[in-house]
Amino acid sequence: QVQLVESGGGLVQAGGSLRLSCAASGSIFSINAMGWYRQAPGNQRELVARITSYGTTTYADSVKGRFTISRDNAKNTVYLQMNNLKPEDTAVYYCNALGFSGSDYAHVADFRSWGQGTQVTVSS
Repeated sequence: QVQLVESGGGLVQAGGSLRLSCAASGSIFSINAMGWYRQAPGNQRELVARITSYGTTTYADSVKGRFTISRDNAKNTVYLQMNNLKPEDTAVYYCNALGFSGSDYAHVADFRSWGQGTQVTVSS
């Protein structure tokens, strides 16, 4: 299995910044994409940002210009720099990774892993 470990969540004042990180570990053959989702009470889980192994990024319209996703492929780690935070950003943020697990090309399987979730609270 592939495990994801998150850090960086917390409480911040509106207009402030936080940086989330997520490191993948386990039997990883390759990671195609890593990203961040968030879910607030009563809402569906939504994609916040995603980055592929090639560096292609995708952002939710609500965070464009404020959030930046980046990666370190050597460390199997993804980061989310969140600037100018707003109260509506308050949610549990989940790291996600897609790829292949296994030791070699002959023994691989697709995986989709989720982190445990980290609370981000933005006060007004």
